[in-house]
Amino acid sequence: MGKLYLVPTPIGNLEDITLRAIKVLKEVDLVLAEDTRTSGKLLKHFEIATPLQSHHMHNEHKQVDALVQKLKSGATLALISDAGTPAISDPGFLLTRACVENHIEVECLPGATAFVPALVNSGLPNDRFVFEGFLPIKKGRQTRMQQMAEESRTMVFYESPHKLIKTLTQFVDYFGADRPISVSRELTKLYEETVRGTVAEVLSHFTEKPPKGEFVIVVGGKK
Repeated sequence: MGKLYLVPTPIGNLEDITLRAIKVLKEVDLVLAEDTRTSGKLLKHFEIATPLQSHHMHNEHKQVDALVQKLKSGATLALISDAGTPAISDPGFLLTRACVENHIEVECLPGATAFVPALVNSGLPNDRFVFEGFLPIKKGRQTRMQQMAEESRTMVFYESPHKLIKTLTQFVDYFGADRPISVSRELTKLYEETVRGTVAEVLSHFTEKPPKGEFVIVVGGKK
């Protein structure tokens, strides 16, 4: 039996990769990457010559069986996403589940995940929280918002720049304009920024200053 490693990669600053992650990526037989172009630059930077194979949301269903057979034959594989920890709003769950079902060893290394620094940095309660990731684009979005409006724990969301204003506007409708919120963008990168305040205040900020980069939204729970 081989082994599957889930290896977090930096969300921006390359110095955030761990020594252990570099060691694993150098020693495995194959690296499965969400985007081989993006990951190729990372591997080249750290002088990692391990072969790369594309593994993303559009082909992971088709690849799982073949990868399980490869692991059963004794191969060691590492799975990485473009940034952060695999399977957290990224590919990884399907292959991990298949390995568990086939009694193949899986090990996830600790490392970068965007929502953790955003949550800790928000100033909102983090002893209990719920991670929602990306909200549904259309179907089920209103239902999810209605459910979240009653959530008493701190909530964490991911959002893209072109949907941020729409999402914050809906937060005003469902959570109320005065609900406390913290929005972080470009974490660990040169233009890292965190904007805190009420939903209305943060919406006003990003209406005047067009959103750029990837966003983590942290919303206080209902009191």
